[in-house]
Amino acid sequence: MIKKFFKIGELVEHSGLSRQVIHNYTQLELISESKRTLSGHRLYTEEVFERIKKIMELKGKGKTLLEIKKLLNSNRH
Repeated sequence: MIKKFFKIGELVEHSGLSRQVIHNYTQLELISESKRTLSGHRLYTEEVFERIKKIMELKGKGKTLLEIKKLLNSNRH
C-alpha cells in the first residue's frame, strides 16, 4: 500500500487547526512529521489526522497537552 503524505498546508486545511498549532503539536511531540521533502517541507501521513482527532477529544474533556501526550504515548506501547 502506498502511503499518502500531506504538507502542512493540507493538514491545516483538513484538520481545521492553524499552522502554528500544528507546529506546536509537532514540537511537543503530540504529532510527528514522517519525513521532509528535499526543500525542507514537513510531510505527515494520514495517521496524523486520527491522532489530531484524539487530541481534540481529550482537550474537550479538559485534559492538558502534557496529560494528552502521556496518554497518547502510553497507548503506543
